[in-house]
Amino acid sequence: MIRFNKNHKKRLSIILLMLVGIGIAVTLAITAFSENMLYFFSPTQVASGEAPTNRVIRIGGMVKKGSVIRAKDSLLIKFDVTDYAHTIPVQYTGILPDLFREGQGIVAIGRMQPDNSFLADEVLAKHDENYMPPEVADALKTAEAHKESTEKTIK
Repeated sequence: MIRFNKNHKKRLSIILLMLVGIGIAVTLAITAFSENMLYFFSPTQVASGEAPTNRVIRIGGMVKKGSVIRAKDSLLIKFDVTDYAHTIPVQYTGILPDLFREGQGIVAIGRMQPDNSFLADEVLAKHDENYMPPEVADALKTAEAHKESTEKTIK
């Protein structure tokens, strides 16, 4: 049987308290990190129901040509985001980036609405004609591959 004197017990209790404190700090950090994650979803993923409706997410794709509607009496703008397989209606109130236009890639940050539209808090446009956010490029490639495989199956 091991006998602990007062100094050993004091050191052991300090070490245990430090371990508990570190464990609590790590748990709080992981919780805060996971709550602040912004997950990216393509219009195809949103249409298939993968996007949560109760948290802030990012969606991205191309602004569908002919879909931009600006309100005359406010800063409300409605437009559609597409990955060429599916389209999601987006509403945004505010000033859009200078590079925002139809046929360009964007990423919008906001929440899905019960009617399957997206209410954006922020809209980010690509910064030059050669750049596209990696998530948007991957989503467009996936949608294009899916579209091609569907067309081959139909023929």
